[in-house]
Amino acid sequence: MTRNKGADSVQSEASAVNAPRMTDKDFERFSEFIKREFGIKMPPSKKTMLEARLQKRLRALCMNNHAEYCKFLFSPKGLESEITHLIDVVTTNTTDFFREPKHFEMLLSSVLPDLHKRTNRPIKVWSAGCSSGEEPYTLAMVLSEFADKNSAFDFSILATDISREILQRAVNAIYSEDKVEIVPMALKKKYLLKSKDRKKRLVRIAPELRKRVDFRQLNFMEPFPFRDKKDVIFCRNVVIYFDRPTQNRLFNEFCLRLVPGGFLFIGHSESVSGMNLPLRQVAPTVYQRI
Repeated sequence: MTRNKGADSVQSEASAVNAPRMTDKDFERFSEFIKREFGIKMPPSKKTMLEARLQKRLRALCMNNHAEYCKFLFSPKGLESEITHLIDVVTTNTTDFFREPKHFEMLLSSVLPDLHKRTNRPIKVWSAGCSSGEEPYTLAMVLSEFADKNSAFDFSILATDISREILQRAVNAIYSEDKVEIVPMALKKKYLLKSKDRKKRLVRIAPELRKRVDFRQLNFMEPFPFRDKKDVIFCRNVVIYFDRPTQNRLFNEFCLRLVPGGFLFIGHSESVSGMNLPLRQVAPTVYQRI
């Protein structure tokens, strides 16, 4: 049966009107928990956003209101089963291939030549807060292109995110054709595989790139489970969601995991100004470990 847009709009508006509202008390409990467990700031201005995003969980669990969900979440059984869903509710997974392209231009033109000249081992790269995989696969393309032109160059990429669901999408490495439109044609032909069903308009990252990326789950509020040092760390538009003390701690953690002379790339909305870090700025939002 076909329904007109007017009917859909009326139903949508009715659903919004009838949706349960979150009390200030419940929001305070949620925000304190989210800050403690994930380090993510949840000021009062985020109440409407959180209220709306939790509607799907209320429906999935057949719950009538946020107080009921709150009671379930803070029970031992509820916390164990619901924590991964709550992570997906409060995190923002906005990313694109070749996002902030000047970073990748600098990586290819100066950072990789410098690292290749100074070391004879494989280069280690970390994409921290990798979301659905666009950033680490972009890195894999750029590093593979450099490897094709420079003998004896090898690399590995670690990609981490707090959300297991989004990591699974990254591992699957399937994207819409619209999503990869920004990828240069030469790289599309080389590293993207089109779906056999052309009606689906999907592509998948080629196996030789997928095997270059090791995806792991990581909550920045917990101890980092790896100790090996990296040559390049991309952590862009991630720490902006944390308070300043947490940002300071995280940037210090990144510095500890950078080799001397290694490079840290951050987002253009982020800053290390005022922090006592062993870094020198080499370009806007690009720093080198000293």
